[in-house]
Amino acid sequence: MKGNETMKKILVLHTGGTISMSKDLEGGVILNEENPLMNQNELFQGEIEIIVEDIFNLPSPHMTLERMLQLKERILQGITEGVDGVVITHGTDTLEETAYFLDLTVPKEITVVVTGAMRSSNEIGSDGLYNFMSAVWTAASEDSKNKGVLVVMNDEIHMAKYVTKTHTTNVATFRTPTFGPIGMLTKGKTFFTKEVMPEEVCDIQAVQGNVFLIKAYAGMDDQIFNLINIEELDGLVIEALGAGNLPPAVLPGLQKILEKGVPVVLVSRCSNGIAEDIYAYEGGGVGLREHGVIFMKGLNGQKARIRLIVGVNTDKSPEDLRYYLES
Repeated sequence: MKGNETMKKILVLHTGGTISMSKDLEGGVILNEENPLMNQNELFQGEIEIIVEDIFNLPSPHMTLERMLQLKERILQGITEGVDGVVITHGTDTLEETAYFLDLTVPKEITVVVTGAMRSSNEIGSDGLYNFMSAVWTAASEDSKNKGVLVVMNDEIHMAKYVTKTHTTNVATFRTPTFGPIGMLTKGKTFFTKEVMPEEVCDIQAVQGNVFLIKAYAGMDDQIFNLINIEELDGLVIEALGAGNLPPAVLPGLQKILEKGVPVVLVSRCSNGIAEDIYAYEGGGVGLREHGVIFMKGLNGQKARIRLIVGVNTDKSPEDLRYYLES
């Protein structure tokens, strides 16, 4: 450290995923009994103090909302313990959902960085250790403060709100369609190019409710809507066509759900752009909004579902919930 600078204290929470796994003799990627990143303190000796916890050891598809809530509570505890930042290592399949959940529920006063790997720890060209180091440097950077939860992969810094996994195996899989990354790392230093708009934080204590995600397709009718038990439905997210449109045969079943007062959120199934009420034909966005469908701009389906779940677990009125989802 230089001069009298205080050493930053970073809490590292390992949750499992490819970054913690190894390839076996048959070529399958498997869980390790001990995370290979557990004992990497010497990488930051004299500059950053890291406190390491193996909080879970799960493949990414095993992540649940309850586990996300547990991470949120551990981060809040870390704030009381005086940590300066938090790094979470995570499997990439659901990384964006955990990151966004934390972005909506953790105070911005602490920097939280989520990272992972596309190649397991003993594969040629493994990216796990490098991404981990980059995440720690980002969490310790003064420039990272008050930007919400960040996702750091492959030398890029992304907002949790918009980043998504775009490739099944490529190490450059995490991208931010439409908006792009907000910064980068070079030689362990952060360089931000964009500001982050403030986001409401909801300190929820539960993740209850049935919130489903449905994707629209050509020729779709309302069969899948009619199969839903509306009495037990707390929210619905639809990945609509184009700018925000649905086949007309969907409308009768959708209308039954709307008439029950269930919040229905619409996003686009396109990877770029935002959902808008542009078209006035039957099934178009104009009519959908008039019937009470909520247009959520810029989020993909899985992120919209996370936001809706967070929203329904607050004490917001229907009007305030709608504003929260639309804003």
